[in-house]
Amino acid sequence: MTNKTSLYHKLIGILTNTYPDNTTTMLNSKTHFELLIAVMLSAQSTDRQVNKITARLFERYYKPQHFARLQPEQLEPLIKGCGLYKNKSRNIIKTSQILINKHNSRVPSSLEELVKLPGVGRKTANVVLNIAFGQPTMPVDTHVSRVTRRLGLAYGATPEQIEKELLDIVPPEQRGDFHHRIIEHGRTICRARKPLCQNCVFTDFCSHYKN
Repeated sequence: MTNKTSLYHKLIGILTNTYPDNTTTMLNSKTHFELLIAVMLSAQSTDRQVNKITARLFERYYKPQHFARLQPEQLEPLIKGCGLYKNKSRNIIKTSQILINKHNSRVPSSLEELVKLPGVGRKTANVVLNIAFGQPTMPVDTHVSRVTRRLGLAYGATPEQIEKELLDIVPPEQRGDFHHRIIEHGRTICRARKPLCQNCVFTDFCSHYKN
């Protein structure tokens, strides 16, 4: 057992007890396609804000065919509350067109095909694969990167390096739950600026706190 694996086993019990209910995404969706759109919208935006937008958006548009016929100028006002909404409008429309033309209007279930879609990076693809298709992926966003590095579970300089490190120590059946609980800890306690160390359950392990 490696040092990081041993550390993971010490941390996972604390993490599970601290965030027992945080085992899935907070983004609301009814289909794989809606999930894909919601995750695309979530970049540089909060889940709460995305849910406000998609609550209205998915009443009118919920299939690739609905988005594929839009112009960016039509979609932009509907998602303006999200960051980078102009880029996201173009990407959502292009992605919808590709799904229709190349995937029979279905969201592909492979990382290779998902990352070919405009606006879909590795993290977005891994979230969709984990939640929609139950694949044991390890999505790495800014929260996962920050918290796992502070706790000594990963040292990589890029999300892909951190993903590889975490895949080596987190059992497949625990990856989804671990991902969501780490995100919650990063959002509420282990913030990038002014982390709430006085409220943290991991101070005995945290390099940021010790330094």
